[in-house]
Amino acid sequence: MQRREFLGSLAAGGLAVSLNSAALAADAASADAGAGTAASSPSYHHELSAATRFFDGKQSWCHPRAGAIPPRAPGNDSDLPIVVMTLQRLDLSGSDVFGGLQQMRTDDLGKTWQPPAPIPGFELRTLPDGHEETVCDFTPQWHAASGKLLGTGHTVVYRNRRIPKTRPRSTAYSSYDPATSRWSAWRALEMPDAKRFHDAGAGSTQRLDLPNGDILLPVYFRDNLKSATSKSTVVRCRFDGETLRYIEHGTELSLDIPRGFGEPSIARVGDRFYLTLRNDKDGYVAASNDGLHYDTPRPWQWDDGSSLGNYNTQQHWVTHGGNLYLVYTRRGADNDHVFRHRAPLFMAQVDQKTLRVVRETEQALMPNRGARLGNFGVTEVSPKETWVTSAEWMQPKGCEKYGADGSVWVSRIRW
Repeated sequence: MQRREFLGSLAAGGLAVSLNSAALAADAASADAGAGTAASSPSYHHELSAATRFFDGKQSWCHPRAGAIPPRAPGNDSDLPIVVMTLQRLDLSGSDVFGGLQQMRTDDLGKTWQPPAPIPGFELRTLPDGHEETVCDFTPQWHAASGKLLGTGHTVVYRNRRIPKTRPRSTAYSSYDPATSRWSAWRALEMPDAKRFHDAGAGSTQRLDLPNGDILLPVYFRDNLKSATSKSTVVRCRFDGETLRYIEHGTELSLDIPRGFGEPSIARVGDRFYLTLRNDKDGYVAASNDGLHYDTPRPWQWDDGSSLGNYNTQQHWVTHGGNLYLVYTRRGADNDHVFRHRAPLFMAQVDQKTLRVVRETEQALMPNRGARLGNFGVTEVSPKETWVTSAEWMQPKGCEKYGADGSVWVSRIRW
């Protein structure tokens, strides 16, 4: 076990863990590599703690993702941010069988958390055709232009607690009122062609808000329901505090490999936009000058040109001080016993010139304790602090023998 993984595992005893990333120190020899390489990377440390935990052999938590309401923003009279984390129960007897959305909240930067509580209106509901529907893969994020915490995700439909191969899917959204700790009734984003976007959603995607308030929301969809592959695109939306409206969408990125591109996430550093995409065989990355139109995606690689080893699992971004970081899981980390190698959860810097991951900057944010960590979120809590949240997804049966107990992890990155 590597030292950083060993230190991360100490959190199993209830300790907060602080890891120094001295490996991010600048190397003068790389000074000509351009902005955003290891040469310009600031140091940081991170602390790991569990906001809650649950595992009873039948259910565990999943999809914990947080949004931060800034100090002195509408509904927050405090000098500290309010952080609201949504999550849901996972039925371990099936595949992606989720309960209704729940929430936790901390007003003291994670020292204490309100216990999980169901969100009214997000319960599993029965449709006229007998199917059941709920919202999942939800991500809250502050929308400064409207002064609202806006969450986006997508709908999921079940028949006898199984997801049908052909089903409708929509981007779901809702906003949060910090004064009442309540979410608005969720609504579906109306797309321009209901037939073409019959199966489209923004589940587990990371959005970007522009200075004018417009939202760049990555989505993925199947425009041919007989197809086994999805396309990904970025939708420019506008949110007036109540309604999220489609304006336009950009390049439709496709790949003729099983399931295509899914769960895209977007980030911006300077004048460049970056999109990371999930695929069954490799994670992919693409770049853009306007956030809508992207070059040809390429598989993620280390800086020496070898494969990063991420596959069939989402990746998300962290940005800070003009630098770009990728959060991901991968093969080759003494983790063959973990489903799809989804633990540990790593972060490393991306060379913005080559769009490759700088190997020497890799740090483990969360430990490998047998359970997968690949469904996670990133939250900019303040200019000095970024959080990564994930839960120990307690499948397949027996993963607990490696130490997992259903913890909901919060890794606090302090710059």
